[in-house]
Amino acid sequence: MFQIFAKPVEMVTPEAALPGRSTPIPTADTHHVFGTPLSNDVPDGLEEAMFGMGCFWGVERMFWQVPGVHMTLVGYAGGFTPNATYEEVCSGRTGHNEVVRVIFDPTVVTYNELLRVFWEGHDPTQGMRQGNDRGTQYRSGIYTYSDAQMAAAKDTADAMAPRLRAAGLGAITTEIVPAPTFFHAEDYHQQYLSKNPGGYCGIGGTGVTCPIGTGA
Repeated sequence: MFQIFAKPVEMVTPEAALPGRSTPIPTADTHHVFGTPLSNDVPDGLEEAMFGMGCFWGVERMFWQVPGVHMTLVGYAGGFTPNATYEEVCSGRTGHNEVVRVIFDPTVVTYNELLRVFWEGHDPTQGMRQGNDRGTQYRSGIYTYSDAQMAAAKDTADAMAPRLRAAGLGAITTEIVPAPTFFHAEDYHQQYLSKNPGGYCGIGGTGVTCPIGTGA
């Protein structure tokens, strides 16, 4: 996203991070695409996933278009500042990544199929940037909610690595870690490209196909 800040490309230390606040920042009440209450809850029978792929506006659109996705929310995770604002995240002084939280029906779309969207939807070799967006908030990340998700994420990374090298790209820089606390982003960021169809996206894939099956 276009910002006036000179965004750092090195992670802030916990000691230097902004203090944040104890209460969540206001966000949207309704999902602009699905028309349902915007909720972080995981209903019975559904599962959760979280990804960082650069500017969360375009990433969220990728996932709300996937059949079987029940809910998408954009927010901040992986840093040190509780309930950070967008401006604080953009300063590079929170350590957060821009992420998309996905609630999905595993009987319709598997976690591996979501991983395919992840690997094919951005360039996971760019470190602390994605395209022209530079800063720690644009890093590639898979944030897992179970041992099975962790294993699948690592397996697909191992499968993608040689294909990316063959395409002339570098090593994968994706962080694959247990899911940290998710802090939702402000109202205007939620489903931004539905509210602003001509808005900035800022991400793009490498053209490298992810060689995974469709199992859970």
